[in-house]
Amino acid sequence: MITSKQRSFLRGLAHELEPTVYIGKAGITDNIVKEMEIGLEMRELVKVKLQEGCEMASKDAANELADLLRAEYVQAIGRKFTLYRVSKDHKQIVLPR
Repeated sequence: MITSKQRSFLRGLAHELEPTVYIGKAGITDNIVKEMEIGLEMRELVKVKLQEGCEMASKDAANELADLLRAEYVQAIGRKFTLYRVSKDHKQIVLPR
């Protein structure tokens, strides 16, 4: 579990990121989960965008993916959301205490 100070720090980092995963009308598929798994392991912080055809709300999709991937929900704004998970092999982000 991350603290509010750590969440704020991650929001600042996420502001500069472009979405790397797009969820379409099919919703959360196995390929989306695999792509998120790879992204979280390599970058630790992943921004996702819901396409226009997607029926899910961004917070619902973020919470579902966070549960599936054992990741932390950082934020959701409009049709975009961000997740964070500490990488085992490619640690890059040092969170404040």
